[in-house]
Amino acid sequence: MDENQIVDIWTVFKENIDKKNIETIAERYVDVCADYGASDQAFQNSLGSCTYLDNAIDYYLDEPGGFEDYDDEDEWEE
Repeated sequence: MDENQIVDIWTVFKENIDKKNIETIAERYVDVCADYGASDQAFQNSLGSCTYLDNAIDYYLDEPGGFEDYDDEDEWEE
């Protein structure tokens, strides 16, 4: 997916989303886009079209990256 597809699809659906759920749905939408191959660069290029989408993208891009960020020094010592 490229940035135009990310923004275009979001724009089509956001008008029909209940405002009390829009933040959660935006986050889930970004997750689905990532699952279908949207790159971090495509997300970066999508910023600026919608505050809800921007917040969801920022949240997604700032999340820790799995095992890379895991620090085993914080494990319990027995």
